[in-house]
Amino acid sequence: MKSQVRVVVIGGGIAGCSTLYHLTQEGWSDVMLLERNELTSGTTWHSAAQVTNFGMNQTMVGLKTHSINLYKELAEDPEYPINYHHADGGIRLANTPEQMEGYRHFASMARGMGVEFEVIDADECARRHPLISTDNLLGGLWDPLDGDIDPAQLCQALARRARNAGAEVHRNTPVTGLTQHKDHSWTVHTEKGDVRAEIVVNACGYRVNEVGAMMGVHHPVMSMEHQYFLTEPIAAIENAGHRMPLLRCPISDYYCRQEKNGLLVGFYEQNCKTWGMDGIDPNFVNALCPDDLDRVTDVLEGAFARMPALMETGIHTVVNGPITYTIDGAPLVGPIPGKRNAFCIIGLRAGLGEGGGHGWLLAQQIVHGEACYDTWVTDPRRFTGHANVELTALKAIEDYQNEFRFHFPHEHRPAGRPMKTTPLTPVLAAEGAAFGVVNGWERVEYIKPTPDFHETHCFRFNEAFDVIASEVAAVQNAVGLTEISGFNRYEMTGSGAHDFLDRMICGRVTRARGKVGLGYLLNHNGMLKAEATIANLPDGRIWYGSAAAAEYHDMDWLQMHLRDDEDVQIRSLTNDHTILVLAGPKARDVLSAASRGDWSAAAFPWLSVREAFVGIAPAIVMSVSFSGELAYEIHVPNAQLYAAYLALRAAGKTHGLRLFGSRAVESMRLEKGYLHWKSDILTEFDPYETGLDRFVSTKKTDYIGAAALAERAANGPSRKLVTLEVTCNTAPAHGGASVMQGDRVVGTVTSGDWGHRVGKNLALAFLLPDLAGLGSTVDIDILGERYRATVIAPGPYDPDNTRVKGA
Repeated sequence: MKSQVRVVVIGGGIAGCSTLYHLTQEGWSDVMLLERNELTSGTTWHSAAQVTNFGMNQTMVGLKTHSINLYKELAEDPEYPINYHHADGGIRLANTPEQMEGYRHFASMARGMGVEFEVIDADECARRHPLISTDNLLGGLWDPLDGDIDPAQLCQALARRARNAGAEVHRNTPVTGLTQHKDHSWTVHTEKGDVRAEIVVNACGYRVNEVGAMMGVHHPVMSMEHQYFLTEPIAAIENAGHRMPLLRCPISDYYCRQEKNGLLVGFYEQNCKTWGMDGIDPNFVNALCPDDLDRVTDVLEGAFARMPALMETGIHTVVNGPITYTIDGAPLVGPIPGKRNAFCIIGLRAGLGEGGGHGWLLAQQIVHGEACYDTWVTDPRRFTGHANVELTALKAIEDYQNEFRFHFPHEHRPAGRPMKTTPLTPVLAAEGAAFGVVNGWERVEYIKPTPDFHETHCFRFNEAFDVIASEVAAVQNAVGLTEISGFNRYEMTGSGAHDFLDRMICGRVTRARGKVGLGYLLNHNGMLKAEATIANLPDGRIWYGSAAAAEYHDMDWLQMHLRDDEDVQIRSLTNDHTILVLAGPKARDVLSAASRGDWSAAAFPWLSVREAFVGIAPAIVMSVSFSGELAYEIHVPNAQLYAAYLALRAAGKTHGLRLFGSRAVESMRLEKGYLHWKSDILTEFDPYETGLDRFVSTKKTDYIGAAALAERAANGPSRKLVTLEVTCNTAPAHGGASVMQGDRVVGTVTSGDWGHRVGKNLALAFLLPDLAGLGSTVDIDILGERYRATVIAPGPYDPDNTRVKGA
């Protein structure tokens, strides 16, 4: 065993084997895999091993497509073929119109990744899968490339190819400790000696937190017991003349696929069970949990009703083994928060099916810094300090219980709530607030008109449409107040702070005290990494503000690029302060009544910042707006938040002040062409492609990504972000929807909503450059129907910005 390598991958299941193989494919052969026992001895060996193309977003579809293509190549390798039932096809069933519309959206989204799904009716479902009943069935989503694979053979094939490329694989080599050095390299301690590595990768399946503890971190990953059984042969399968398609049923919470001439049937029961919360037996290797079919009786009854043939066959094997979940069900693949040269590929509940793609994207991140897709949906930093063991368990249970039920737009499920709150959360709840969740924070979406108001979760405009319209009208015509919980803010001090920011941001960084600016940070490829509001406080401190979800992401990026000789200190205030936003033409009147000082346009113009008191509460007030109306962000320490709120409510009584929520903000920001991080601002595009030319300085050449951006600019854009006016009046264009011209996909929607002030259905989308000109027309596939969309100028509401300046 080598004593020094570039990368050590810990764990020999699909995650570790895929990462090792793909590192060699990216050109790194000085890599090593360490497995405490035999390859695939954890969760991988008992996996049901289904390989679907279905994903909830384009990144997931792309990595699954890579998995399918890779597995097909491995299966056809004449030197080492493996068993892969490719393209048996699969159906996801539905018994509500809302589910069917969701499938139509996912079909539109997948088309942009070159994947063709088909939405079929109940009779067609039964024709393609003759064992199912059509009772209580509307239809389903057909995936023509669905299939299953042999888990052990797959991992052995990946390990074999990695070895042939120069990698080392060491079985029966438990890792006993990890030591990180000042240069951020690691010593990996094992029972067979120490290995020095530049980079370590945690790919440890259900033992993820045993290795996490060696690094001093906790990963929000929980294991759930999962049962399936194998049946005796079924005559209808033996006589079918073809393999049965796979089946996934959100109606009865089960799935099945053909196994020899019988079926493998798996269950996601409501009375489910976590596993390993209090530690895992070190001898639990190639092992299973005790059978417990009584726990799945309710699901089994639904499976019998849907598939009567199950009642006429025997069960010859029961498997009950642990599988891993995260808080939102998506894996954690990427940099470990707060650590350098440390990555993870964990929480892969569908690891065999998509592990090939996850290892591919992780290897790209390790070698190149970024992957070909924006990987935020799998980034471990999307969860922050709230992601403890108890919350992870509650969300894992909830996700397990809803395995085949996708999230609808604006659906925030109840488990583990409320997790992060402010002093105003109960106050706003008493006012009728409906809350969503952002990075664990409860955030107001809108104010319910009556206590019993309820909205139907669907992909169309619903009962909340008029509620949001009235909130927008209040902000446009008078004044509104909302709380923005969890907004990410860092305080920067030190003599080198401005020079540091100048190196990080591609545009001009204002140094004037009392002024606010917007800046964009690029990665080394010249692509958009982060968006930040930079506020220079009058006393010389700098506040860096960004999206709530960016709390760990941005801190990692900034700390990574701090030089040892720079006098810069960065302190997080994210959990100490909360923003109250006062917006509307009467906002200045309300603020003047609640706070001493001159708040006139001359004394406190747009893009200003000052310290003040709101009532008796100390605050940092910024004249900035995400709504397009005159607005103030009032940053208040949480201990004084309620006092500031009461002062503003009292001052607002005579001005018609109303509460509003984030859904109204979403509508208004689209009318202004303001972008949302990780919806419209992605690492797949540069600032020129994203329409942020004005935020790139032509006088700077030393910021991160400058050389790469200059090269990209010389080559011209691959896509352009545009604003579209859509002719549909019944539904927004949801993120991921395909933009079409004829039969050709020419772009993808990033955001969409109704603009209540302009009376238009608006969407942002990346289009091919030759179609991005004003007046160009395309079609958008919205829920299976094509609607004409026209490129219009960005920010159709108040394009001259007279209202936001409030002069």
